[in-house]
Amino acid sequence: MASVKRLKRVAASQPGFIGFKQSEDLNSGRRKRVNKNKKKNWNKHSDIQDVEEFLDDVRLQERAAGGLISERTDESLFFWDIGEPKRKIQPVQQDHKGKKSKSRPLRIDLILQHDSLVPPPKDILAHQQPNAKKLRRIAEKAAKLASLGVVTRRQKRLLNRRPARATVPKAETDANNFPERPFYDLWGEGAKETADPYFLEQTGKKLVKRPEKLNAKPSVLPAVEIIAPGGSYNPDFFSHQALLLEAHEVEVKKEKAVLRVERQLAVNREDIATEETVFQEQVEGLVEEDDEEYESEEPGGVSTRGSLPQEKKTEKERKRERADKLKLQKKQAAQVFTSRKQQLFQLRSIQAALKKDEQQTAERVTQRKAKQEAEKSMPRRLGRLKFQAQDLEVQLSDEIPGSLRTLKPEGSVLKDRFKSMQKRNMIEPRERAKFKRRHKLKYVEKRAFKEIT
Repeated sequence: MASVKRLKRVAASQPGFIGFKQSEDLNSGRRKRVNKNKKKNWNKHSDIQDVEEFLDDVRLQERAAGGLISERTDESLFFWDIGEPKRKIQPVQQDHKGKKSKSRPLRIDLILQHDSLVPPPKDILAHQQPNAKKLRRIAEKAAKLASLGVVTRRQKRLLNRRPARATVPKAETDANNFPERPFYDLWGEGAKETADPYFLEQTGKKLVKRPEKLNAKPSVLPAVEIIAPGGSYNPDFFSHQALLLEAHEVEVKKEKAVLRVERQLAVNREDIATEETVFQEQVEGLVEEDDEEYESEEPGGVSTRGSLPQEKKTEKERKRERADKLKLQKKQAAQVFTSRKQQLFQLRSIQAALKKDEQQTAERVTQRKAKQEAEKSMPRRLGRLKFQAQDLEVQLSDEIPGSLRTLKPEGSVLKDRFKSMQKRNMIEPRERAKFKRRHKLKYVEKRAFKEIT
């Protein structure tokens, strides 16, 4: 055995000798032992080249012939050679230049053409159905009952159900190449909406439906109120006097309000402190007075202020109380029965009372509606301040100019618009912000001023 190994080493050392396992013999003098009982060494130290070659051959046959050649029939593999077949005349086409060209596919189409005969793998998930076994069992049971002529409860309910209303089909938009479509103005005001309404709302291209309450105006008053005829530069006598009367009533209301405040803040002479009342307040608490005894004790030692201890009732007293209670209940029931009986003779008066109540209710509803209509033209309380109407722009009789040239302008257009917006409940009444100086002013005399003085 040792001589055989020595001969192999001598032969391997000769120039030009190529051994099958030259790399293993040169790297290590001894063959590495591998335990093939362990699974992790199967693929690492196992020769599977023949198996891979066989599988590659099988895959090639499947791609080229559509299956194993050994399983194909003779008719599909061989044919009778009877000579060259006659060629079919292919149609000749002419291009735009007048040259004849054959209709054959392009090279790029041939490259992209599918040449494998292996069918695509079947998508198992596409054919799966959840609860397929349960549904199949239900279908078989339904078919069995139908063959026996049995109608289930579910089918009865479906038959007795009311038919649904016919749904209106959605309006389909016409194609652009449809010749009978209506004329559409590209520069018109309204745009034709062809997309989904929900998509248009979410993308902001279509506004959400505005509530009807937001469309209502906050006030029914006009934006620009026309002044009374008496406010003209050359008014009529009666219209001017009517405007003066209106301004007079406004001034009277203001004066009454001022007098009311002064009257409420006026001091009563009886409430003024005198010398006697001042002296009584000063000496109060200094003089000791004998306190009156509110509690008087009886000879038995029981206080009259507190409640006397209750004695236990006897059985006779309890029976008398129960009898009195039953007697009172019977009396009340008799009174209720008598009153109901008497109401039969009061039907006319009850009917008249009901009619009167209905009339009063209708009057209150009318008054409430009239009040609501009147409030629409009045300013509401929108903030902490109350709306103060603008003063009437009126001129006295001796101030009326004779022509438009001598008319003196009154009021302010900006203030008039500001008050109009407050009156129409568009903005809340406001007051001018009070300017408060942060630092006091510091007066400095200049040198030039000192020289003058």
